Amino acid sequence: MTNEEQNFTDAQMLRIKAEELLKEKQKKVDISVKEADAKKLLHELQVHQIELEMQNEELRQANETAETALKKYTMLYDFAPMGYFTLDSDGSICDLNFTGAELLGEKRFALVNSNFKLFVSEASQPVFNKFFSKIYTSNTKESCEVMLGYDNNPLCLVYMEGIVTGDDRKCLLSVVDISGFKKQNNH
Repeated sequence: MTNEEQNFTDAQMLRIKAEELLKEKQKKVDISVKEADAKKLLHELQVHQIELEMQNEELRQANETAETALKKYTMLYDFAPMGYFTLDSDGSICDLNFTGAELLGEKRFALVNSNFKLFVSEASQPVFNKFFSKIYTSNTKESCEVMLGYDNNPLCLVYMEGIVTGDDRKCLLSVVDISGFKKQNNH
């Protein structure tokens, strides 16, 4: 028997060669599996990228919608031809628009946290207090006419409507100067 024949019949050599062949086959399979995994992973990444781009577009459109709504709110609230106020239950001004500040004769920022009752003339205080109290007890829209003014300086005659809303129990107050209207009706 030659050496070569012994090598083929030798069980150990056969096993070694079989393992080497298996390793070669596994390398080829691993490469094709790795390529398939890489393609699948690339596909998933591309799909995820497109999903993110679509979500980004939706967010951009939502942001534009929110900005448009904010501009509209600002125009409706801040520049309305009547005074708008948000008051606490003690009458403190939480928020107001430019027309409201103009009616009270002060700058808007200076009026926040001051008490609205300070701007109701002394003669109109009982009417306003009854109106304000009724708003909080009836939970319905109420209205009244009062003279705004302070330090015995009358500002203007106003018609106001108010209602309490929400869990925070804030009073929403709209105020219209009717001084010119009253003067026209008297002539």
